[in-house]
Amino acid sequence: MELVITNLSKTYPNGVQALKDISLTIPTGMFGLLGPNGAGKSTLMRTIATLQEPDTGSITLDGLDVLQQKTEVRKVLGYLPQEFGVYPKMSAEEMLDHFAVLKGITDGKQRRESVKSLLQQTNLYEVRKKQIGGFSGGMKQRFGIAQALLGNPRLIIVDEPTAGLDPAERIRFHNLLSEIGENIIVILSTHIVEDVSDLCSRMAIIFKGEVLLEGEPLKVIEQIQGKVWKKIIEKQDVHEYFSRYSVISTRLFAGKILLHVVGDVPPDASFEAADSTLEDVYFASLRQHAAA
Repeated sequence: MELVITNLSKTYPNGVQALKDISLTIPTGMFGLLGPNGAGKSTLMRTIATLQEPDTGSITLDGLDVLQQKTEVRKVLGYLPQEFGVYPKMSAEEMLDHFAVLKGITDGKQRRESVKSLLQQTNLYEVRKKQIGGFSGGMKQRFGIAQALLGNPRLIIVDEPTAGLDPAERIRFHNLLSEIGENIIVILSTHIVEDVSDLCSRMAIIFKGEVLLEGEPLKVIEQIQGKVWKKIIEKQDVHEYFSRYSVISTRLFAGKILLHVVGDVPPDASFEAADSTLEDVYFASLRQHAAA
């Protein structure tokens, strides 16, 4: 099963071009769509989810025309948007039953069995009678996945799912997504590099509406291996290094600045070789695009 996106473009009435001739082929499994806020990720996700129209291009899902056969696509689609609203005074069990009715599961017995199974799968069964308004951020996200799984979808879209989660909830959510993504297409849209490196077998980097890079995380990391150099500097020297070298990232380290530079050779003898990561690939891709 594949989701095929071909030459997709979208410009909003205010003149912002959110998507610029996007083409992607997304197979079964976890696919990471990585990019900063405002890169066009949410526009692409909403378009795939049949919630808005592109200006040009096409999308097909296993023979279905996503843009023309919206009703059929919605039967096999699960969607967890970035802002997922619920009725805070309803219990998880009641709310999921309500979503199941909206999804078209009209048989009462089937609906009860589906609700129970999904609450168990997302580790929410013990709190099924609790009002959703009292859930933690991670519990709300797991409930969001439960509603997205209603009806045994073949494609699930999750938009920025781990933003704001504490480390323990993030791990639980990762484990759940990994389990789900074994047999269907799961698109994970995020600006968090670790989410993609931990979960996804394929990925793409999107920036200002364009695909900068596509491939397998391990292979794209290999392509930059041996070309990343690191050095610890004083905070006041940051601007000087940015003006002199191809700095791709900086972060605080023991009160100083650890910077990474990309290049075929070290800038000078004071730099050390760094083990390349997906974060290096990400920032190097953004820097290369900005310099183009």
